[in-house]
Amino acid sequence: MTTTQENTTAQAVELITVVIDGFEVSVPKGTLVIRAAEKLGIQIPRFCDHPLLDPVGACRQCLVDIEINGRAFPKPQASCTIPVEPNMIVKTQLTSPVAEKAQRGVMELLLVNHPLDCPVCDKGGECPLQNQAMSTGNGETRFEGVKRTFEKPVAISSQVLLDRERCVLCARCTRFSDQIAGDPFITLNERGALQQVGIYENQPFESYFSGNTVQICPVGALTGAAYRFRARPFDLVSTPSACEHCASGCDMRTDVRRGKTLRRLAGDDAAVNEEWNCDKGRWAFKYVTEVDRLTTPMVRGADGVLAPASWPEAIAAAAAGLKGKRAAVLVGGRATAEDAYGYSKFARIALGTNDIDFRARVSSDEERDFLGAKVVGSATTYRDIDIADHVVLIGFEPEEESPIVFLRINKQVRKRALKVSAVATKLSIGVEKLKAEFIKVAPGSEVAALSALSLTGKSVILVGERAAETTGLLSAAAALAEKTGAKLAWIPRRAGERGALEAGAIGTLLPGGRPVADAAARVDIAAVWGVQTIPTNVGRTTSEIIESLGNGSLDAVVVGGVDPQDMPNSAAALAALSKSFVVSLEIAHSAVTNVADVVLPVAAVTEKSGSFLNWEGRARAFDAAVADSLNRSDLRILSAIADEMGESIMLGTVTQAAREISSLGKWDGARANFAAVSAAGANKVSGNEALLTSWRRLLDLGTLQKGEANLAGTARKSVAVISPKRAEAMGVKDGDILRVSNSHGSISLPALVEDIHDDAVWVPRNSFGTQTLISLNAVHGDVVSVVKA
Repeated sequence: MTTTQENTTAQAVELITVVIDGFEVSVPKGTLVIRAAEKLGIQIPRFCDHPLLDPVGACRQCLVDIEINGRAFPKPQASCTIPVEPNMIVKTQLTSPVAEKAQRGVMELLLVNHPLDCPVCDKGGECPLQNQAMSTGNGETRFEGVKRTFEKPVAISSQVLLDRERCVLCARCTRFSDQIAGDPFITLNERGALQQVGIYENQPFESYFSGNTVQICPVGALTGAAYRFRARPFDLVSTPSACEHCASGCDMRTDVRRGKTLRRLAGDDAAVNEEWNCDKGRWAFKYVTEVDRLTTPMVRGADGVLAPASWPEAIAAAAAGLKGKRAAVLVGGRATAEDAYGYSKFARIALGTNDIDFRARVSSDEERDFLGAKVVGSATTYRDIDIADHVVLIGFEPEEESPIVFLRINKQVRKRALKVSAVATKLSIGVEKLKAEFIKVAPGSEVAALSALSLTGKSVILVGERAAETTGLLSAAAALAEKTGAKLAWIPRRAGERGALEAGAIGTLLPGGRPVADAAARVDIAAVWGVQTIPTNVGRTTSEIIESLGNGSLDAVVVGGVDPQDMPNSAAALAALSKSFVVSLEIAHSAVTNVADVVLPVAAVTEKSGSFLNWEGRARAFDAAVADSLNRSDLRILSAIADEMGESIMLGTVTQAAREISSLGKWDGARANFAAVSAAGANKVSGNEALLTSWRRLLDLGTLQKGEANLAGTARKSVAVISPKRAEAMGVKDGDILRVSNSHGSISLPALVEDIHDDAVWVPRNSFGTQTLISLNAVHGDVVSVVKA
């Protein structure tokens, strides 16, 4: 930034100088007194105040003496609600006996009915009320009556429990739910001495962000069912971590007691998740200790039975089955950036092939070219959303598929009425909360709707992975961004997909976005890897790999963290795998391990170090929170197999991989080409036919959500959504059972009549009672039959 620019910026911000406890401080106009004091390192006691919530002045604990232009306020004021003004003099509890007495009086009133159960309270040891009662409270109570009690706990939801007598009515929980999450499902009932937190009788607290209310509660009123009475803070070992569930990239903290993860909390990262996370990231960690967790390698013997084996035996069996064979690699979106790099290097060096794809899901050739030309190396960020004048959602439901992106958009909608447009078939819960312009289209007709959008250079286009299911949609999004100058971002659903793309775990790219087809790019990578050559042919896609395994043109495959239910025609995929030699690197037993010839157990995220790249391309590093004596990271196992094959990849540790990735440097050579694909348009329907549309909900039957029954309790109900026009024609009302079917199978679900295109029917993709890829083998835009059951 130039000096002129700096001066312009300084002039744009009006600074106000105030005196607090005798010290001068200059802060921007509009700064609250409590924040100005923090700049000086002066901590004013508070409960209701939170920097990311609107001020409310509910608890009155932050009272201070204020004087402006020599005139004192008649009584102490709440420092969390009053902005600074010129010539203001503030005296906190440190210099004003009046402020100190007021704060002690408020504390005394808060403790009148508060139970003395700190030893059994989940907040004990990290409780602001406990701390401030010591610093700002009286040593003895004057209260001689009987404390108010309530029935406890009240289940606000299956995972959030309320102890009402502990509540200090700070309204943090209600303000978060209303202002941040957009879920006003909890409220303050009654008035005066009877006031308490409650729920709407006919609207249960089913929010994807409810765990944040537990974390920001300044007392032990709100607790998580999974952690309640399990430990105390001084029992826990805390480790910085990153969330493995989606591409948002949340900063996290993992708390472990005696080698077992007991809770996870949202970290504080203003650039990404601020201080929030979703309930899946907070509570879905029980899969690590599930009974089906793999702990011992297994090898399929001559009798066709998988049997436990030693690590040397399993590594030798894997190497023997892969060496000299026509082999490929399938790695799902759960891999860390370092592990994905290990798979990428293993494919090229140990197997001598570019047949590798991280997209073990519904995908397309158009998407592969789009990722190589428009996404890899790109840098659209959360900050771009913060300053955008228009956000367009294409094949993307942020609340379901990347919740922190939803919170970031919602923040700007609430703050400055940010315009949001969603090109979709169904009006979703999240899009409705964003007050978005809903551009309703038939499944497969999204391309035509994009041409009608008017965007500027400050617009942001967010494209989800489901856009690959509509031919030409990614091409249209890229053309719209190029035409208007809008920022373009691709937001996959899984945490590891952006890292896998950058690591070259795809058949068209080498690490760092270097095109496989470019000779200079191959030479560049070969020099770093210390090999003579890199395979020159463009590798197969996931569907082509599966087809080749089925027809015998490939002999073997290495599969890392792939969920068959995410793939179209999963039964056919498993049948193809069963015809080949399969080496499976996996956390738990799965449909893939059932057909594998060698099964190698790998460490979960909490058991190893590494990093994910979030949708921005920002590295989210984490350390091992739970000791794994075998250090079973995927790349270490791959390195051992390569050594046994006589083709070393020299990636024995995560640190080695990270160092090597860093040494690659930025690629400034040729980029992958992108040839636009024309739209195919929507299929035609008549009679009982409809076009299927669906997406995966945040809380569903995902592999990493296993074992958390409390979390499953707040999953949104499985329904089949049809339009009012179709419902009237069928004589259907809410709750009637609909059968959605095709030649492959059928799904029966309760009907829900909502705003959806008349030609469409929506069902969840992988929820309870509805797995469309398995039951129907159908994706977005496919024709199905819808009848009243």
